Amino acid sequence: MWDYSEKVLDLFYNPVNQGAIADTDEPDVAVVYGEVGSIACGDALRLHLKIQESTEIIQDASFQTFGCTSAIASSSALTEIIKQKTLDEALAITNHDIADYLGGLPEAKMHCSVMGQEALEAAIYKYRGIEVEQHEDDDGTLICSCYGISEPRIRRVIIENDLTTVEQVTNYVKAGGGCGSCQAGIEDLLIEVQQERAALSVRVASEVANKPLTPMQKINLIQQVIAEDVRPILVADGGDIELYDVNGDVVRVVLTGACVGCGSSNETLKNAIEASLQARVSPTLTVVPA
Repeated sequence: MWDYSEKVLDLFYNPVNQGAIADTDEPDVAVVYGEVGSIACGDALRLHLKIQESTEIIQDASFQTFGCTSAIASSSALTEIIKQKTLDEALAITNHDIADYLGGLPEAKMHCSVMGQEALEAAIYKYRGIEVEQHEDDDGTLICSCYGISEPRIRRVIIENDLTTVEQVTNYVKAGGGCGSCQAGIEDLLIEVQQERAALSVRVASEVANKPLTPMQKINLIQQVIAEDVRPILVADGGDIELYDVNGDVVRVVLTGACVGCGSSNETLKNAIEASLQARVSPTLTVVPA
């Protein structure tokens, strides 16, 4: 038995906005639908939108769903979330927004919220005349033949939901939940995304490292290094340190406690304090007594 929230059960037993929206001859109004999934795969959703064309506001929304408790509740929740939103605002809605509205979904049922997000995009793209991604077996892009799930779709779900395992991918988009022959391909995609994230982190870190610090950023970072790296060492030996001034690359400090009059205070300035600041702030810094 799945651990469903009260909201999920309520919208399953008492769904709102269920059914189709009839075509209309009203001026400045368009009716469109988007659909994802298939009955053969176990879940299918057709989402209907009534749009005021001059403002692109969703005046009404309804759904037709073939699926489980989570599929019906997710579809019903989505229609409530998007009413009176503009199309651009609706496109910003994620599957997590749907799940949050429901008070959460079991992870194994997160694919139902993803299905709602994709049906919404399909409807809006159709209205705007944008080609919707086709999950066909062309150029080796089909990963899961059991559910007709393409590589771009799996990659997108991995990135948007920060997935790290094949099991999570199956929970979110069903790929890998059939015969299992595609699980190796899903694992390869997970590794590729992780490698891309790592490469991006390295690039960002490099850009940050090469970007000059403002005077205030430099002072704040110097204070942080002194507090985290330098002071604990000095305090352990009965000494202490205060930042007195920063003028360009010259850092003036005051040694106190047991450090006062210590014969190795100059060595402490250079080998401990200056080395730490050069490593974490800037290699051009020099530390001198105030």
